[in-house]
Amino acid sequence: MTSPVHYCIYSVVTFTPVRYFYLYLESGLQLPESQPHTASRYMAGVPQLRSLCFLSGWPAEHPSVLLFAIPRSTVHRIVHRVTEEVVAILHQVIHLPRTPEDLDAMSHRFAGLARHIAFLKAAGAIDCCHVRIKNRKLFPSILQQAICDHQDRFISTYVGWSGSVHDSRVLHNSPLYWQAIYPPPVHFILTDGGYPCLQHPLPLITPYKRPVQGVGAQRFNSHHSRARSIIEHAFGMMKTRFHAIFLRALEVHHTFLIAACAVLHNICLGVGDIVAPGDEPKDDVQDEGETGLEAVSGALWQDQLFAEVSALEEVPLDHNCCEQAGIL
Repeated sequence: MTSPVHYCIYSVVTFTPVRYFYLYLESGLQLPESQPHTASRYMAGVPQLRSLCFLSGWPAEHPSVLLFAIPRSTVHRIVHRVTEEVVAILHQVIHLPRTPEDLDAMSHRFAGLARHIAFLKAAGAIDCCHVRIKNRKLFPSILQQAICDHQDRFISTYVGWSGSVHDSRVLHNSPLYWQAIYPPPVHFILTDGGYPCLQHPLPLITPYKRPVQGVGAQRFNSHHSRARSIIEHAFGMMKTRFHAIFLRALEVHHTFLIAACAVLHNICLGVGDIVAPGDEPKDDVQDEGETGLEAVSGALWQDQLFAEVSALEEVPLDHNCCEQAGIL
C-alpha cells in the first residue's frame, strides 16, 4: 500500500469513504496472488476504485477519475464486475446479530430510541424504499426491503420486486418471512402501518391506525415512531451517500447495484463515516396490505405493549445513540 501508484491515487482522491472502500476491498476481496508485488499488481485494483467513484457520483470527466485513464466504454463492464465482487461479501457485512449479547445490546438501544422500556425486545426496524429503474416502460421502480439496527446498519436486505407491489407482499415472499429464523422468541420488529401486525411467523409490531382513539394510543404511536424511524434514517443516509444511484434511473444490474450500495453503506458506518441523510419521503400508509399474510395476528401483543407504555415510566434518553442516528 506504499507504492507510487497508491500515493498518487491518495494524493488526488479526497473522497474519504472511497479510500476506506479501497482499503477494505483490497484486504477483503484480495488482489490476484499470481501477480508479484509490483506496480502492475497494485494497478489491478484501480478498476475497483474507479467503480466506487462511479457509485459515489463522480462524473467520467472528474479530474480524479481521468487519472485512471479508463475509457468510458469500459466503465460499465468494470462496474458490473466489481459490483458482483462487492455483493459476494454481502453476508460478511450485512448479517443478523451473531450473539445473544449483540441482540440484547441492540434491543436496549431501541428502547433508548423509543424512550420507553416497553420496547426492550425490539430487534430491528423494517421498511421498503423505491429505487427508480429505466426499462421499456420508462421509469418504474423496484423495491429494496431492509431491516436496520439502532445504528443505521442494515442487518437484512432483499431487493428485486416491482415498485407496484405492496410492501407486505414483498415481505411475504422474502426469506426473512418464510424461513422464520429471526427475531428469536419474545422479540419483535418495528414497522409502519403498511404491514400487518403479526405474532407468527414474523413478529411485527405496527402503530395503531389513525384516527387514533385515546391519549394512550397516541402515546404508544409516538414512542413507536421514535424507534421505527431509524430505518427511514438509514435509507436516507444511503441515498445521500450514493445519490448518483438513487437519484437517477438505473439502466443495468439493478439488484446488484442496490445490494452493493447497502454493503458499502455498512462499511462506511463501520469506519465512522457518517453523512446527513436526505429527505426520505415518509409513507402515510394505513392499510394492512394483503390480509392473507396474517398467520397469527399480533394485535394482542400490540395491546400488551400499549398497556406497558400506559403503566411504565419512560427510560432516560440515550443521547449517544440518538446523536449517532441524527435524531436530536
